[in-house]
Amino acid sequence: MSLTTPTTTHAPVSPVAPSSGALRPLGLDEVAITGGFWAERQAVNGTNTLDHVEGWLEREGWIANFDLAAAGKLPEGRRGREFSDSEVYKYLEAVAWELGRLASVVDSDASARAEALETRFRAVVARVAAAQEADGYLNTRFGRPGQGARWSDLEWGHELYCLGHLFQAAVARHRTSPGADDGLVEVARRAADLVGEAFGPDGIQSVCGHAEIETGLAELGRALGEPRYVEQARLFVERRGHGVLRDIEWGRSYYQDDVPVRDADALRGHSVRANYLSSGAADVAVETGDDELLDVLAGQWARTVARRTYVTGGQGSHHQDEAFGEDWELPSDRAYSETCAGVASVQFSQRLLLARGAGQGADYGDLIERTLYNVVATSPAADGRSFYYANTLHQRVPGVPADPDVVSPRAHSSLRAPWFEVSCCPPNVARTFASLAAYLATADASGVQLHQYAPATIRTTLDDGREVALEVETGYPVDGRVVVRVLADASSPWTLSLRVPAWAEGATLAVRAAGGGDGGALEPRTLVPGTATVERAWAVGDEVVLTLPVAPRFTLPDPRVDAVRGCLVVERGPEVFALETVDLAGTPLEASDFADLRLDPATAPRDADGGVVADVVDARTGARAEVALVRYHEWAERGPSQMRVWVPALGA
Repeated sequence: MSLTTPTTTHAPVSPVAPSSGALRPLGLDEVAITGGFWAERQAVNGTNTLDHVEGWLEREGWIANFDLAAAGKLPEGRRGREFSDSEVYKYLEAVAWELGRLASVVDSDASARAEALETRFRAVVARVAAAQEADGYLNTRFGRPGQGARWSDLEWGHELYCLGHLFQAAVARHRTSPGADDGLVEVARRAADLVGEAFGPDGIQSVCGHAEIETGLAELGRALGEPRYVEQARLFVERRGHGVLRDIEWGRSYYQDDVPVRDADALRGHSVRANYLSSGAADVAVETGDDELLDVLAGQWARTVARRTYVTGGQGSHHQDEAFGEDWELPSDRAYSETCAGVASVQFSQRLLLARGAGQGADYGDLIERTLYNVVATSPAADGRSFYYANTLHQRVPGVPADPDVVSPRAHSSLRAPWFEVSCCPPNVARTFASLAAYLATADASGVQLHQYAPATIRTTLDDGREVALEVETGYPVDGRVVVRVLADASSPWTLSLRVPAWAEGATLAVRAAGGGDGGALEPRTLVPGTATVERAWAVGDEVVLTLPVAPRFTLPDPRVDAVRGCLVVERGPEVFALETVDLAGTPLEASDFADLRLDPATAPRDADGGVVADVVDARTGARAEVALVRYHEWAERGPSQMRVWVPALGA
């Protein structure tokens, strides 16, 4: 596989491209993932998952809703929930990013795949566009005789939420295929103009119950050079928290309408809504130069990560309202940890990383990595055709396999299911994996920064015109050795920065000059977690070797988390491991009650046969065995099982 040479004369081919900030994201035309775990996930996503999602959208009639709208036949025959339009838009966004990913690959198979995807993309866009009203209104649930009036149910109607996802799909198309004549960007522009007319300073003084329009408008404004869209996003952010929506049984905090964004000290309420709102608020803060708002958001992020986030990176501990709990309220067996909340958390963290740069960037990069490996990657099965909606950390009873031909109730499926009545997660995973290369690296005036590690090629141009070309070789996260090889000579020094995760105490970095120059390999230096930098007048063949200690380790919980006090979790690098009953077969613990099992803290977990093992003891019988642990993102791939991430420590 070879890669085309990128250009950097336009905005980054990235889901988020701020007009200013400490760091510039490197897009899909500048970064390509070429191997390893994430390349495998992208390959499965680009074939199986996209086909699967489109198939279910057709089967459930969610795309056909647009056909009915265009033919004037609604509401009769409409299928799906009030927000089903948004799943079509997320699918279109995922396809647009996948087309952008394939555009960088010079390969006959990739070309054929791209051609087929392009045809399918245009066909769906045409059906969506045909349903748009003359004034720009676009929704299949509201606005016609026999349906609710436009904007009549802002608490639950999701009209603006759906449009936010439409705008993000249009941004993806605009950035991956500039000038494409399919019409999606113009559909989005007309809808955004209508939103401004309806909800502007003299319009409806309210917001959508499910945040998303904010970040959609802001990014569309960036992409199309329309500051009025950013201004409308700002109005939505500033209105929220003033009681503009009706109170409900869970309180206005459910949709973040209880406290103004600037006055909140942590994310609260519905975890997806909270993260989407925070992402949109960060977009607004950056585009308007509102440093005060950005500081507030960074403080909310920090408290939420410290007190309201699971060890997996998952967020949301309440099932009834899919919401955050209070500080330290993190029960494993009742963890909701919705997949979409993980996706939204990654988006929020990425925006803060780009805005604030290397000073706190490592922290944001750490959470992005943790969430990608242990929430987003956990949702889809290995074949990309079934998904977790919620991500428990403790399965007390073996789950029941989902019927592959039946829609599952939202989070009630105890194993991965092919589709849900509320199927926001499958297309959300798809759009994230398709655009994943845009999260690996950034640039600024001084050089290039690596935030996520995977085999990759990076080609970009710095602000002063200097070209940078790098190749990353690594077996990460199984192997902690990351080699960054320089592919282009530098006319003057520039700085390469690498994230050193918080768990990587004792990491080292060494520089090897090409051809043995400058004395050959330089003595490795020991690093502290944060950011490691090397400034050099780079030559072709120079290498930087980052070695991260990925040996298995025990992690202790914060003692204020009542639900897991006295427990341990095993981690290796960024991956969380779990104890699963299928691994007890053939051991002295095969007949043990799963609730009686304990980890022996006196014996450290260790590598074995490409995996991780730990000493497990039956606290009631005294039976003991060395047991293989499973990567959390792979649990239940071998059938129904009991599973727990936090395991009680022997003697605790």
